[in-house]
Amino acid sequence: MNEQPANWVDIAALEDVPKRGARLIKTAHGCVAVFRTGADEVYALDNACPHKQGPLADGIVHDKSVTCPLHNWVISLETGEVQGADEGQVATYPAKVVDGRITLDTAFLVRRAVA
Repeated sequence: MNEQPANWVDIAALEDVPKRGARLIKTAHGCVAVFRTGADEVYALDNACPHKQGPLADGIVHDKSVTCPLHNWVISLETGEVQGADEGQVATYPAKVVDGRITLDTAFLVRRAVA
């Protein structure tokens, strides 16, 4: 396995997150919703919808978006922005796949924990 830079942490195997699905990952710096698209792209966002704090990891993943399970708000996995007529944004975190493993940039997680 390739060695990761110090600020990237291995959180799960790509196969642990279903295609067009998500998993809630608990880290030392808080919980993050990790999403996998049908094209095996991975994204990491805060788990709470800006509308009523709906659990985004329980939402429906389609293309590069997730639909909140509570009130159907659609959020971009790339930017965290709410799409359509609604307004709001969810924090996003750098994520990538290395040797079949999902990694997160802990520098962004630490900044969130401090904020």
